[in-house]
Amino acid sequence: MEANEIAAPATDQVISLEGIKRKMKFNGVVKKITIAGAIVDVGLAVPGVVHISQLQVGETKRVEDVVQVGQAVEVWVRRVDPKKKRLELTMIKPLDLEWREITKGMVVKGKVTRLEKFGVFVDIGAERPGLVHISEMTHGYIKSPSDLVKEGDEVEAQVLDVNRRKKQIKLSMKALETPPEPPPPQPSKAVVPEREVEKETTSPPPEPESEPTAMEIALREAMERSNVKFAGVVGVRKRKKRATDQQFEQLFDRTLQNRRK
Repeated sequence: MEANEIAAPATDQVISLEGIKRKMKFNGVVKKITIAGAIVDVGLAVPGVVHISQLQVGETKRVEDVVQVGQAVEVWVRRVDPKKKRLELTMIKPLDLEWREITKGMVVKGKVTRLEKFGVFVDIGAERPGLVHISEMTHGYIKSPSDLVKEGDEVEAQVLDVNRRKKQIKLSMKALETPPEPPPPQPSKAVVPEREVEKETTSPPPEPESEPTAMEIALREAMERSNVKFAGVVGVRKRKKRATDQQFEQLFDRTLQNRRK
């Protein structure tokens, strides 16, 4: 027995209209037919009325062409008014989801009815199937929708957007998947400044000392001799200065002695 389905109760059991909601399913029996429709007993406080337009999908010219008195039928609640004790039924299975019931973010289940290059159409029980674009099928890359699903598969999706005027429903399957973790960061390499690299790569290796030429040897010897002569002259000047200082001291001593006398 489907959800919201209620079997016709025994004749001695009567159920009140209180608590009866739209789309609830009943198993009933046709009690009477008229030009406008059929009267069906579903075991409630009052019988339900099925209008001729609600006997089947499409046009119905005569009620008796569809139902007969005493026939067992399946019906669904269209409208109910407990205060007025009115119960309107339909033999046309209602949509699981009507446009006003479809909201953004809700999760729905459905069956894949058609595959296209750009995505798949899913019947979710609404007037129109919803579209899952190929980019909304999974987090990973797929070349074609057939890589992931096939016609007739049952899928679960989330409503991304609904346009009642255009009668369009956009769905997403990947919205219900756990997104993949990002790859770990790669260790960064030490960056060497370009100038240091240039120094390391362009600095020439030290050249080995070359042996002195004959001219360089002669020049060194001449410079050494000049240093010796210069040192001798400096020594003579220092000796002369010391002798002069001694003479000055002797003269100064004699001058002091003469003054004392």
